[in-house]
Amino acid sequence: MKTQAMQPSNPSLRGVLRRNEPMARHVTWRAGGAARAFYQPADVQDLSAFLPTLPADEPVLFVGLGSNLLVRDGGFDGTVVFTHHALTGIADVPALAPKVGVVAGAGVPAPHVARFVARRSGAGAEWMAGVPGTVGGALAMNAGCYGGETWNHVVSVKTIGRDGTVREQGPADFEVGYRHVRARSGGDSWFVSATLAFEPGDEAAAMAGMKALLVKRVAAQPLNQPNAGSVFRNPPGDHAARLIESCGLKGLRRGAAQVSAKHANFIVNLGGATAADIEGLMHEVQATVRERTGVELVREVRVVGREPAHG
Repeated sequence: MKTQAMQPSNPSLRGVLRRNEPMARHVTWRAGGAARAFYQPADVQDLSAFLPTLPADEPVLFVGLGSNLLVRDGGFDGTVVFTHHALTGIADVPALAPKVGVVAGAGVPAPHVARFVARRSGAGAEWMAGVPGTVGGALAMNAGCYGGETWNHVVSVKTIGRDGTVREQGPADFEVGYRHVRARSGGDSWFVSATLAFEPGDEAAAMAGMKALLVKRVAAQPLNQPNAGSVFRNPPGDHAARLIESCGLKGLRRGAAQVSAKHANFIVNLGGATAADIEGLMHEVQATVRERTGVELVREVRVVGREPAHG
């Protein structure tokens, strides 16, 4: 199937709408099937007008940089809303002084927030330079690394529902855990922006801290190969990478997918891997670790869509 441009059902919509959009273009694994419909809104107001045009039972998937996502080879039978280059904008929040406050759209890459805070002599955002995703994705999964976590800094968020209504909410409106966030109210809603606060600090120290973290990341992770970041959550008191490596699984392959020889909690696309290769390798790693150590690894990456039809 070829990607097809579509005319929005509402002529006042200003975003880009396409049919049969290959999601391999939009996920960092560079693998997987197509989305039945794909919308890149012009801004939050445009998104507010678009969402109510969808059927009430239409599956909707918000995607930023696609760094924590695998779309199965049969594709996603619904609408993908692409926030990167869409729900953008980052600005100071002077009212939070003496803390360094920032409001950022869901489509803003997390490293941009790290640099923004550092340039304003803020401290505690350096770890965000190591998050290969957007603010929206970081909010949705409470992303974290190098000792930092997203929701430790959340003052408030704005969410949007299926009816297009934008609401401001606080941390108390969500159940937040390790790589897990859920709205207490239930129902479908998605993050469109966040207001974050960081402690005052020193610009030079923050920049140096980011540089040190990035050097560490380059040395430890296979950044030169398509990957989705950490595949499994760390079990309590342990590390998924240690368990996988202890089972001799580094370098294990399925098709063109491979457990990274550099970091055992990464699966890389060697070139031409299918989503089935990647998901099958995930299952094999889980099964082997369970059998040999008794630990059930929990996936950190999100897998959506359907298997392709056969026969």
